[in-house]
Amino acid sequence: MIPRIAIIAVLFAATAVIAQTATTPAPAQGTQPSATPTAPAQHQPQAKSTEEYTAYNAAAAKTDPAQLEAAADEFAQKFPNSDLKELLYVRAMNLYQQQNNSAKVISAGRKAIALNASDPVPLVAVASALVMDTRENDLDRDARYAEAAKDVQSALDNIDSGLQVPPSVTPEQVAAAKANLRSIAYDTLGVVAMNKKDYASAEQNFQQAADLMKDQPDAVVYLRLSVAQDNEGKYPQALDSANKAVQYSPEGSPEKNLAKQQQARLQKLIAEKNPSSPPPQQPQ
Repeated sequence: MIPRIAIIAVLFAATAVIAQTATTPAPAQGTQPSATPTAPAQHQPQAKSTEEYTAYNAAAAKTDPAQLEAAADEFAQKFPNSDLKELLYVRAMNLYQQQNNSAKVISAGRKAIALNASDPVPLVAVASALVMDTRENDLDRDARYAEAAKDVQSALDNIDSGLQVPPSVTPEQVAAAKANLRSIAYDTLGVVAMNKKDYASAEQNFQQAADLMKDQPDAVVYLRLSVAQDNEGKYPQALDSANKAVQYSPEGSPEKNLAKQQQARLQKLIAEKNPSSPPPQQPQ
């Protein structure tokens, strides 16, 4: 989970500096407009006063997530009409993610979503944290899964229009960020389906998540895909996914060990079902 969250953290960092453009002066009178037509600019959060801008920067400079969240609460009370409130909560959520504090990711992310229900970044982050932090015997298990599914769907619906992109980010970076967010979204839906034993739906979502990140394959997604296919009795496909999980996971990592166990299990199962068939080739 950490590598995928680290990728999304880059986007958080970029989003957090949007407000620094708030004090850019307007063009001088008499300046000729560009002759080249441009697409309408996406709304960028901006401070409405120097006091607001200074207070935002002071809060955003905090590196402790608890202190930052408290500063965000104070900022929201002092500037209730500010466009910058959500950015502070997203930044706090990012810092909580770096600490692997799922409960706080959820609480800070929910505050951001309450302020902007179309921003896919906190929607995906909260949904992912909800799913990963939910256990089989939790009394609110179904409610957490329902909230995660709702957030993911909202993120997918708004990813093209709701993503707050700083002007300095290139189109290639935006495309990569959107692909990553969509991949995490489908992976989250796959985990929900897997836990509900809907393995066909889980396979479909995990496959979409894997296809979106072929340039930066995630071993965990392929391992989950293998388990879903295994439960469907699709053993050759499950072995192929397990092989990819082994191939793409770092040596000595927990996912590498789990992928090797899944790989060995499927190789043995396939060999027992087809004793005359040659053993499957190992990935190079």
